[in-house]
Amino acid sequence: MEIQTKKFAVLIDADNSSINAISSLLEEVAKYGIASVKRVYGDWSSDTLKKWRDVLLPHAITPVQQFAYTKGKDATDMILIIDAMDLLYAGALDGFCIVSSDSDFTPLASRIRENGLIVYGFGRKTTPEPFKQACDKFISVENLVFEEKEEIKQNSIIKKDNGVKESIKIELIDKDIVKQQIDKATLNLIYKAVKDNSDDSGWAYLGLVGAYITTVKPDFDTRNYGHDKLSGLVKALGVFEIKMQGSQMYLRKSSFSSFIRLVQKAIYHYSEQNDWVNIQDVVEYLKNTDLNIRNYEEAIESIHSGWLEFKDIDKKKFTKINKVMV
Repeated sequence: MEIQTKKFAVLIDADNSSINAISSLLEEVAKYGIASVKRVYGDWSSDTLKKWRDVLLPHAITPVQQFAYTKGKDATDMILIIDAMDLLYAGALDGFCIVSSDSDFTPLASRIRENGLIVYGFGRKTTPEPFKQACDKFISVENLVFEEKEEIKQNSIIKKDNGVKESIKIELIDKDIVKQQIDKATLNLIYKAVKDNSDDSGWAYLGLVGAYITTVKPDFDTRNYGHDKLSGLVKALGVFEIKMQGSQMYLRKSSFSSFIRLVQKAIYHYSEQNDWVNIQDVVEYLKNTDLNIRNYEEAIESIHSGWLEFKDIDKKKFTKINKVMV
């Protein structure tokens, strides 16, 4: 059965969008479907949009002229909204990509979604929250620009004749584009997504987890936390057990009591007459389980001393079970 590619209209508010992100933005749109319509709106007689003219032809974007009839009024918004409604009622599209950091497009996004079409929003991280929430998914253009600059950085490494690599010095990363640590609210949202989509054993399919998170928080983007995909983020968090079934990933919240029982089982498995076991053997044993822990040795050492004993022999670390451990 052939999967039909979704068709989107990409409508760009030139007054409230960054020209530097256009190439990456269209590549992002291509992940979701085909940009059947590409239009950018603005007063092209104004010098402020002069740089935009250089990107229109290479990307096959149609400019739509709208004169500013009244000072202080944004006529561009009105013509974009009128065009969007015409396209909506034509019924030939599966969704819209609205490129703007202006909250005035919040009613438009809501209206399109009421008709059952998808809305992707593209704008700065400072875009007002109402517009972000009105979209099915909101993508920060800072993430797109960051990715493009990182790619340029990788391609800027060349080899000299003697085989030594030299990096061309280019100012690539804006100071404002800094990968932030995951906040408590987002982490709790991931926990809840896993819990609400889990089976009787606590396992949740990653695809359902991702869909849940995006529904609750449309502007959630793993690139905000330094990872291209959700799978990379959950692995890096180190608080979930991971298992693969074919190409599908499942996860569940790690249980410390389960971890202790596995450590206990590993020590029994490798123990000699005196019960002392090389901690590296325990680590190797744990790596063959469903656990996903960044530093196994550190996790083992964090277990209460009433349960385990540790000693160093010939610069090697050993552990054994105390009788109080159950």
